[in-house]
Amino acid sequence: MAHTITAQELTTLSTKAIDAKATAYCPYSKFRVGACILTASGEFITGANVENASYPVGTCAERVTIGAAIVAGHRDFKALAVATDIKPAASPCGMCRQFIREFTSPSFPVYMYDGEGNHKVMTMEEVGFLSFFSFLFGYISVLYLVDSLLISPVAPRLFRPQPS
Repeated sequence: MAHTITAQELTTLSTKAIDAKATAYCPYSKFRVGACILTASGEFITGANVENASYPVGTCAERVTIGAAIVAGHRDFKALAVATDIKPAASPCGMCRQFIREFTSPSFPVYMYDGEGNHKVMTMEEVGFLSFFSFLFGYISVLYLVDSLLISPVAPRLFRPQPS
C-alpha cells in the first residue's frame, strides 16, 4: 500500500534515525547506523546496528528496526530512514534490502542520511532492484535450480544421452 509522508513526519523520522546511531553497538567497525520506520498508524520505531565479534552474527539497524516493528504487531509502513556517519549516505546492504522488501511495496520510500544530515530518498524498487520478491519465490527457486543444473558439471549427463 502506498502512503504519503508529511514534512513533520519526515522531520521526526530523520531526527529519530540520526539519534538512534547513538545506541549502536559497534565496537569492531565503529560504523554506527541508526534507523527509524514510520508505521501506517503513525508510530516511529527505532533501532541501531548490533555487532558481534563473529561478523555474520551481527544485525544491521534496518533489520533491528523492522523486527521490532513486526514484533509490536505492525505490518504496514509509510517510510524508513537510515542514518550513518559517512558521506555520501550508505544504502541498506543486500540482506537488509531483501528484509525490507519482504514487508514493503516497490514504491516504499527509503531515506538515507549521511553524517552531515543530508539525505537521498529512493524507492525500494530503486534500492532493492536485485532483491527477490516473495510472490515469485517458487518461480525463482525453479529457475535457480534449472540454471544450477545447466551450468553444473553433471548437466551434460542429465540432459544429453551418453554413448554406451
